Amino acid sequence: MRFGNVEVRPLGGGMGCLFMVLGSILLSVLCTLGANLFAR
Repeated sequence: MRFGNVEVRPLGGGMGCLFMVLGSILLSVLCTLGANLFAR
């Protein structure tokens, strides 16, 4: 990824970036389910 003239490389290359994105989606879903359970 490039922002202007700065290049940003994700940890672990492409696979590490993919796992980080999938992990964040899973965590957000789990947090939403947990909040819904506590709200009842």
